[in-house]
Amino acid sequence: MGNSSETVSFVLAAYGNVGELKHLYFIIILIWYFSICVANTVLIVVIRLDRRLHEPMYILLCNLCLSEINGSTSLYPLLLSQMFSDSHEVTVPWCFLQMFCLYTSASVEICSLAAMAYDRYISICNPFTYNVIMNTDRVFLMILLVWVYSFLSVIFSYSFIFSLKFCGNIIHSVYCDHQLIIRLSCAVPIQSFISDISFAIVSAFIPFSLISFSYLRILRVCQKTSKENKQKAVTTCTPQIISVSNLCVGCICYFIDFRFVVSRVPDEVRIILPMYVLIFQPMLTPFMYGFNLPKIRQHIIKQWTDCLANTSFS
Repeated sequence: MGNSSETVSFVLAAYGNVGELKHLYFIIILIWYFSICVANTVLIVVIRLDRRLHEPMYILLCNLCLSEINGSTSLYPLLLSQMFSDSHEVTVPWCFLQMFCLYTSASVEICSLAAMAYDRYISICNPFTYNVIMNTDRVFLMILLVWVYSFLSVIFSYSFIFSLKFCGNIIHSVYCDHQLIIRLSCAVPIQSFISDISFAIVSAFIPFSLISFSYLRILRVCQKTSKENKQKAVTTCTPQIISVSNLCVGCICYFIDFRFVVSRVPDEVRIILPMYVLIFQPMLTPFMYGFNLPKIRQHIIKQWTDCLANTSFS
């Protein structure tokens, strides 16, 4: 194949190893995707219905849940559709669309966690000016900036892929990944290295730096405050710290899979490893925040109790 205009589709070769277990995998993936959508939607609905939760932190949490749904929808429908396909082909436009949606969602998630860390920093370190700095209009402006910033960073970093010339169309994965797509190009351009560095700086290093700065300042303030305030800070910050830590683990798994040749690792592990964040993070978010933040937990318990009471009364 001479160039990208002649390459009309890519073949996701990893599905060839599914074999007779495709029905089982289909059911597991469908249940997992459905659970992700339900769990994140429930959290969004709970925050929307309870006026006590109409605060900056919970509004930002809604945005994080929306990002989880968006990222999962970019991945799982393709997995499900390919499970029973004979050719496992994906057209070039759809492949590029999935790639851009996945990377945009990843950037939105990291930037959203940075915004939430900044919110906690203002709340704990500058409580008297919190309502002025983190008013509703500014929170929605932050959310808009997060999405625009993430979208533009992905476009700026990976738009060069559209002009690549490809000498193959076999992707050894279950989804479209830019690293594997670039490997199919006839000549790896310098833009590949530059784009990886720019995306890592803009979408990962800068947000992680803001998160680290915020929590270091919070830690410094907590050392000088009362035990009650320390406990409150730990309660509100723990879910975010776990989310950030899980993202770091996922980035390490992705880095190991694509930057080194791990010949002794089974094919199944090499396929699942870079998908660690895509699999676990969307489910971790609603459960961590839903069960660890007192206001959300109290609302869920109250609604559940009322539902049981009404059922018993009927």
